[in-house]
Amino acid sequence: MARLALQDVTVGLGGKDVVSNVSVEVGEGELVVIVGPNGAGKTTLLRAIAGLVPARTGSIRVMGHDPSNAKRRLIARDLAYLPQQYDLAFPFAVEEVVLLGRYARQRGLGLASEEDLAAARAAMNATDVEALATRRFDELSGGEARRVIIAQALCQGAKCLLLDEPTSGLDPAHARAVFEMLRTQCDSGTTAVVVTHDLDLALRFGGTMWLIADGRLAARGAPSDVLAAAATQKAFGVTIHVGELPSGARFAVPT
Repeated sequence: MARLALQDVTVGLGGKDVVSNVSVEVGEGELVVIVGPNGAGKTTLLRAIAGLVPARTGSIRVMGHDPSNAKRRLIARDLAYLPQQYDLAFPFAVEEVVLLGRYARQRGLGLASEEDLAAARAAMNATDVEALATRRFDELSGGEARRVIIAQALCQGAKCLLLDEPTSGLDPAHARAVFEMLRTQCDSGTTAVVVTHDLDLALRFGGTMWLIADGRLAARGAPSDVLAAAATQKAFGVTIHVGELPSGARFAVPT
């Protein structure tokens, strides 16, 4: 059974179809990178998979469940969603913010167990925020806060991760570290679908690339093939050159 399955999915917002007729499946251990121009429908597609906006037509299944109808606590055990923006009104410490990811697995009074604390420590270590554990979340830099929210998503222990521009605002070293961490997670069986504008990292770490253009799945396949496709050049309005460094690392440059 596919971890994520979309069949003829169309999503409308404000009386207009933003995502149209998308059919795709994602299996265990896959790292899917979604690219496309601004306003193409990438975020809306991710939100629909997370059950946050309903599909006007078609069906979406996450681990066999319809995310728009299933109980949020049930879905949260299988699916973690990282939005582009995250607002937190209370002055929580970083460790407390990360532990919010465990709510779907907590019982009784919702007090953190040793298992919860261990999961939080592992997630903070994976995102290089352990040293910030006692800092107030609202006092962090934008990049630090982003890494904390990624840690919260990891702390959930979900089989599927949906991440909307997780490296936005991160310096190059931490951006690469996030994708290295995702690659490691997927190699261990986690499924990840990531929206990104960083074509270099998408090329280097993505297993499969989806191009979303005008709300449609315009191309799908190996990242190097999708970036070289005519549909990608048309969508971005530039030619994308894919090359390789002497070290073997690949890169993508718009020309």
